[in-house]
Amino acid sequence: MATDMIPPPAAPGFLKRAGWGGGAIVPLAGDASFRRYFRVVDGSRRAVLMDAPPPHEDPRPFIALAEHLLGEGFAAPAILARDLDEGLVLIEDFGDVRVKEYVEDHPGEERDVYARAIALLADLHKRPAASVPPYDRAVYQRETGLLTEWYCPAAGIEADAAGYARAWDAVLPLVEGAASPVVTVLRDYHAENIMLIDRPSARGLGLLDFQDALAGHPAYDLVSLLQDARRDVPPELEADMLALYRDLAAPPEDFDAVYAVLGAQRNAKIIGIFTRLWKRDGKPRYLSFLPRMWGLLERDLAHPALAPVAEWFAAHIPSEKRHDALAEFSPA
Repeated sequence: MATDMIPPPAAPGFLKRAGWGGGAIVPLAGDASFRRYFRVVDGSRRAVLMDAPPPHEDPRPFIALAEHLLGEGFAAPAILARDLDEGLVLIEDFGDVRVKEYVEDHPGEERDVYARAIALLADLHKRPAASVPPYDRAVYQRETGLLTEWYCPAAGIEADAAGYARAWDAVLPLVEGAASPVVTVLRDYHAENIMLIDRPSARGLGLLDFQDALAGHPAYDLVSLLQDARRDVPPELEADMLALYRDLAAPPEDFDAVYAVLGAQRNAKIIGIFTRLWKRDGKPRYLSFLPRMWGLLERDLAHPALAPVAEWFAAHIPSEKRHDALAEFSPA
């Protein structure tokens, strides 16, 4: 067992108090954050132990969002027990069937699974937003700034960070002034965070990793799903799923432009985050995703609504400094 997947010392006592003292604790998954997950196996019972160690992590937003989503009829994991001082939460186990692996193993079902994921979003967007902070200009700018803060130095670029921020200030008002309603934005709604479960009332989809939810524009989670950082979503499938969302949610005319702006915003952010995971956290495997992220970002930048940002990229990050610029540092 890898050292970083040894259960925390407080876990046995926590599980005993929760009525799971006889359960074996098995490593399940690490995370891009400090969170770790273990499966607890007690006879025929299964649960998942989330280790969200303070002060690095706070499990309360996850618990609050899980309870909100459950109250709205969506399939978030039920909270079985919690110890906020230790950062331990015992949650319902949704099993091992993630959308990512399932659609790769069953390509003939990809369209149906994605259609269900789109229908779930359309339903979520008809509900009042959860009591979460707003996805506002300060958050957008802080996130996009991760690219100039982390990627540019790693690629040997002396970035014009002030000009970069001004370019985003020129396009973000389109998002802020959009006619779409403010909705709960899960922020990491993609194929690795959606589980296939036996629950028809929830379209057979279980939701994970939503603790960073904010209240913002409905296009963001569509970008997260259809411009996935970790798997290639065929462009024709993306187009079909956007058409399906339009049929289900009837968004306003500015929706396509906002989708492009938020696509560029998210993809620029992720390029910065994945570089930081390498440079700061010693996780070079995330560099392998950068060529996909650059391709998605460049496609979004081609939209006329992104002209000021596209001009900044053209002037400051030449093509040879994109895509595979950090490939030599990525694990084989």
